[in-house]
Amino acid sequence: MNKHSASVPDSSPVDLPLVVLTVALDGTMTAIIDGTEYEPEPGEAAWTRASFPQIIDHASHDRTRTIRVEVHEVDGSTFTDVIAARPRPPALEPDVPEPVVESRSTRRRRQSELVLVEITGDGFIPGEDISCALILTRTDAAPDGTARALIDTNQLTAGADGTVLLVGHVSGTVITRALS
Repeated sequence: MNKHSASVPDSSPVDLPLVVLTVALDGTMTAIIDGTEYEPEPGEAAWTRASFPQIIDHASHDRTRTIRVEVHEVDGSTFTDVIAARPRPPALEPDVPEPVVESRSTRRRRQSELVLVEITGDGFIPGEDISCALILTRTDAAPDGTARALIDTNQLTAGADGTVLLVGHVSGTVITRALS
């Protein structure tokens, strides 16, 4: 049988800054953070409801600390809320690239001179998305309904027959062109 020791409650106080915002008849506000008045920078207008995010960001150290906020309205009502700190993003581990093992044909293709072939067609709706099959890239139709795609022939696979399609996603227009 396990025995549990009686836990003694921790008597350390919780450090939760208090922000008190008091709204005046003219719509301005006073801001008091932990008993000290927080005023706008010299030359800036008085605090208003629009200043709320700026005050909260200051009091919470840009949302890295949880704070308690009390808003005292002109009619005597009071609203209280606790604004939690944003969770910190996990530390990113540096990316270590995987070693790449290339075949001789891959190295040859990579080292070969870049050759671009232009494929054009019309009948597309201006601005529509156009797919270029062997779906190597996407392009948009020009304002006059034409489309243009540049294809790096080094991207073609050995089994490709040299045919390229331009497919309009809205119009359904399909243009077929041979690369030769």
